Amino acid sequence: MASEGKNLVGVDIGSNSIKVAEIKEGRKGKRTLVRFGFHPLPPQTIVDGHVMNSGAVVEGLQKLFHKARRKDIAMRASGHSVIIKKITMPLMNASELNEQIGWEAEQHIPFDLAEVQIDYQILHERAEQRQMDVLLVAAKKEEIADLTGLAVEAGLRPKVVDLDAFTVQNCYEVGYGAPSPGETVVLIHVGASLTTINILADGTTAFTRDIANGGAAITEEIQRQLGIGQDEAEAYKLGGDGRGIVPKEVPEIIEKVVDGLAGEVQRSLDFFLATSGDREINRIAVSGGTANVQALLESIGQRSRVQVELLDPLRVAPPDPKKVDPMALQGRTAQAVVAMGLALRKDRERN
Repeated sequence: MASEGKNLVGVDIGSNSIKVAEIKEGRKGKRTLVRFGFHPLPPQTIVDGHVMNSGAVVEGLQKLFHKARRKDIAMRASGHSVIIKKITMPLMNASELNEQIGWEAEQHIPFDLAEVQIDYQILHERAEQRQMDVLLVAAKKEEIADLTGLAVEAGLRPKVVDLDAFTVQNCYEVGYGAPSPGETVVLIHVGASLTTINILADGTTAFTRDIANGGAAITEEIQRQLGIGQDEAEAYKLGGDGRGIVPKEVPEIIEKVVDGLAGEVQRSLDFFLATSGDREINRIAVSGGTANVQALLESIGQRSRVQVELLDPLRVAPPDPKKVDPMALQGRTAQAVVAMGLALRKDRERN
């Protein structure tokens, strides 16, 4: 991907909050985070990836961009409206692939092709076998139109729509360096209602999967068992958050829910390992708001027997202390990963 121009402002509309990040690139590729914004959304604003309360999203975007000069943004799509498939095709040149990809998409995408936007990227060419691996991506046009429509209504100019898995990968590779040949890295982004797994092998995406489960399940279970409100349950989930002593039942509730989620993650890792030949996982990096729940990282680590770390997006661009209040980022860096991955995109890109 060749990139030119200015960085876009990254806008991550999640199911319980909107995150905004702006990165400035200086001389010699030095990056700084010059803006970070966070706006909580009311419950049920977004359900299963569908916007139920567009007014709340538009209002949130307007507040976050109230004094902003830059309105050119990159957004992300995720969930059931997006399909990512790695396919094997006969070796061919770019124009042949362009002609053939529609037919291939018909075989692999469970949507009507008239309803989706298709993109693809060659991952590997295996000349000796006359084959190549291609990453095929399809996103529902209606969902993308709904998403960009909200931004336009808020006075913004959407220039790029990226996918969750790839924004996290972008953030990881810029912050930590691309995985070396032979290395297998698992990126797990745990949002409120969706967990996205992206496994990088030999520097490219080898496997992706979405799990319809996330941090909201922990909050809901604490609410249900203790008979308390959502805000209180959310605070207890994150260790009290200034609300006094956490009831003794909370750690057990958290452990039970995260163990179920870690089990689903491990099933995906086992499937990948069973189908990828002689590979082992070298690193696991977790991001998203739920990555702050230590019990989740421990449970994934115990099951996978791999060192699990919190993905730190500030390795991509440390905050400019004159422009970003360090307190605004406190406890939120794991949530900022997608927005910062989007903020690396440029306003003039050539694929």
